Amino acid sequence: MKRSQELIALTREHHHALVLARRAIEAARDVAAARELAAALPRIFASELEPHFRVEEETLLPLLRDVGEDARVARTLDEHRQLRALAQEAGRGDRASLASFGLLLEAHVRFEERDLFARAEAILPSTALAAVAARVAAAPAPHP
Repeated sequence: MKRSQELIALTREHHHALVLARRAIEAARDVAAARELAAALPRIFASELEPHFRVEEETLLPLLRDVGEDARVARTLDEHRQLRALAQEAGRGDRASLASFGLLLEAHVRFEERDLFARAEAILPSTALAAVAARVAAAPAPHP
């Protein structure tokens, strides 16, 4: 699927999120690997995912809410909240949270790519998408 130039940076960040999701799912199967990734997950989340979530929450989601996409916005915000909580729980050593985090992150990225971003491109004016791109460019880059 071809992504608009305005949302391409967010899509690229999704690739890194999918790699992290796969790492979490696989690490949860091994006690030592789970312990290592779980301990690092709050830091990884803060540097890689949180900046991405903030851009979406501060720019894209308000634009979508303004045009009546309340259900998609609510789902995105709820999943962001769940992912934040799961990252913290995993950081406290909860191996089940690590697996849940990975599975939800993977599903969340797929939802955003296949549904949320596609809908945004279909209904938002190019000026709105350009505002999202400008915010992405101004945001601190995630550090994968």
